Amino acid sequence: MSNNAEIPLIDVRVIPPAERHPRIFGVLTSLQPGNSMHVASDHDPRPLHYQLESRYPEQFDWSYLEQGPETWRVQITRAKGSGCDCCCGH
Repeated sequence: MSNNAEIPLIDVRVIPPAERHPRIFGVLTSLQPGNSMHVASDHDPRPLHYQLESRYPEQFDWSYLEQGPETWRVQITRAKGSGCDCCCGH
């Protein structure tokens, strides 16, 4: 698993709304299986979670690190079995 210093953070509070989800999905799709990213927001990012589940079912794990009221932070981890159809366990 990644060292905390290596986990990318996207703070959507400083990104224009139209760029938020594309930037998040850009990082997510580049994650290696087992690696994580963090997202910080000023609201519950539940719509992002629904979008993630509909686009990439069962490929990412979602866990809340902080649940408001001012800051919400989530950790999104690429499932270890995603992205590799081989028998090597990646």
